[in-house]
Order: sequence, then structure tokens, then C-alpha cells
Amino acid sequence: MKPEDQRQERPDNLAHCTLRWGLFAFGWLNVGLGIIGIVVPGLPTTVFLIIALWAFSKSSDRFQRWLWEHSRFGPPIRSWHEHRVIPLKAKVLAAAMMSASFLYVTVYVADGWHLPALLAAVMVPAAAYILTRASVAPAEAIPETPEVS
Repeated sequence: MKPEDQRQERPDNLAHCTLRWGLFAFGWLNVGLGIIGIVVPGLPTTVFLIIALWAFSKSSDRFQRWLWEHSRFGPPIRSWHEHRVIPLKAKVLAAAMMSASFLYVTVYVADGWHLPALLAAVMVPAAAYILTRASVAPAEAIPETPEVS
């Protein structure tokens, strides 16, 4: 049998490793946090599910496929994975929560300028990254058909 005829599979280095079980548990922890994020304002959902998808990709094909094909959680995960899309609603919520957190810490928590400066150094690049991602997936190119005369 020729090598190119053989089925190409990546080696499963974690098949009999305790790290696999740790990643599996980490995946479920992130699924739980993502579900909590559905009802708790300001706690992200999709970020935790993307992390869970990664953890499941290293530990469980079954649960990776379940999360990828889930009717509610799957579309935003696939949208991020395929096109790096962050929905406009999520962008607005993220920017608003970062701004509110910054104002709260600046007014009520910080005694000087050090903590607000540190927060700004972290939040401004994070907000810039979030706000500069696409809000919708790019439209598929529709081939032009010649007009019939």
C-alpha cells in the first residue's frame, strides 16, 4: 500500500495521558462558564465556548463536534473560527462594560493614577482589537452571469 493511499491522521499524543482528562475537565468548566454568561450581564459566552472547543479538540472529538454543531452555540463559534467575526451587539456590550469598569475603578477604587493607567494599557488595545474585527461574515462572491440578449 502506498503512503498516499493510507488514511492520514494526526497522532493522538494525549490518548492515554492525564493531560487529556485535565483538558476535558477544562473544556466542561468553560462550557459551564459560557452558560452562566448567558444570564449574567458582562460575562462573555462565546469566548468561553471557543476555549472549550479548543480544549475538546485536544481531548474529545465527540464533544468538539457537539459544540461545533450545537444549534445555539455553534453559529457564533463557527463565525469566529471561519471569518473572525464578532457581532455588533457583542462589540457594543464589550466596549460598554470596559468603559463602565474603567470609570468605576477610576472613581471609586483607585487612589492615584497607577491603577487607571494600567487598566487603560490593557483595555484600550483589547477594545481596539474587538472593535476592528468584522461584524458580519463576508458575502460569498456571486459569479456574474452574462446577459442573454
